[in-house]
Amino acid sequence: MTTRVGYFPQNNSLWVLARRGVLERSLPDVAWVDLRDLAPGDRPDPRTGLPSVHSDHLFDGGYDFIGTGATPPITAQGNGRDIVYVAMSEPRHENGRLVAHADSGIREVADLKGRRVALGHGSWQTTLVLLALEKAGLTWADIEPVDVYDDAARRFLDREVDAWVGSYPYLTAVEEQAELRDLVPTDTLFSHRSMWFTSRAWADSHPGELAAIVGALQESDRWVAENPAEAAALFPGLDTAAWEHALRTRPWGLHPVDEEFVAEQQHAADLLHAAGLLKRSVRVADAVRPDINRLVEQSR
Repeated sequence: MTTRVGYFPQNNSLWVLARRGVLERSLPDVAWVDLRDLAPGDRPDPRTGLPSVHSDHLFDGGYDFIGTGATPPITAQGNGRDIVYVAMSEPRHENGRLVAHADSGIREVADLKGRRVALGHGSWQTTLVLLALEKAGLTWADIEPVDVYDDAARRFLDREVDAWVGSYPYLTAVEEQAELRDLVPTDTLFSHRSMWFTSRAWADSHPGELAAIVGALQESDRWVAENPAEAAALFPGLDTAAWEHALRTRPWGLHPVDEEFVAEQQHAADLLHAAGLLKRSVRVADAVRPDINRLVEQSR
């Protein structure tokens, strides 16, 4: 039976794995599903809902396994999807941050009240903004969230929005063209990790395939850590130097989901629900399995 793995450039580990043939050595019948080629799904008003494309395709036959940031698995649970976490990365604080133009008059998060904030809604960027607002004594309703994914950098540079959650390598070009002000250090808000997850049903019925994916990701991640320049050449779009910078500053390797992260993720889930972005409250711990944690630990 074919194992379908969803991937896209933003999950660097899966993107490289899809291009190096490592997984095929232990799992010959694998199909790589480029998320960019799938239907984008519903993009709700960012003030009232979260896009659920990643979990939708996980359960509609699009793919069996996926890697994203920390927000999509929360969205999946909030939509009643029975997912299980497979692994997490180490913190990726350097990956992105909330910025404004230095001459905009916006000096701190509190100044965002009533302002337009650009973000890839439904990604880790939504969680970062919610946590930043909470720390400043504001709520989601105090800002005008602008869901921009493909042209976020341009809209920020053109000052169509007042602030932006930017990430590398896309931040690199913006830093070269504008003087920026960091509004809050990312590492004071959350650990900002990559996450890998699947459906509980698939994990139960395909333990061998799951083990093969985890092992291949570990092997491939070790290669990226040792060969960032060569790995950067595998990515699309931006110049290789920008990708190499991004890859050199990111952690590599999969880790079991621990209690500290579950607590952090639960806090984020509670904020998303309180903001009216989740249909229902969720219990993050329900998606964590000791047997899968042991699998990941043994693969390291």
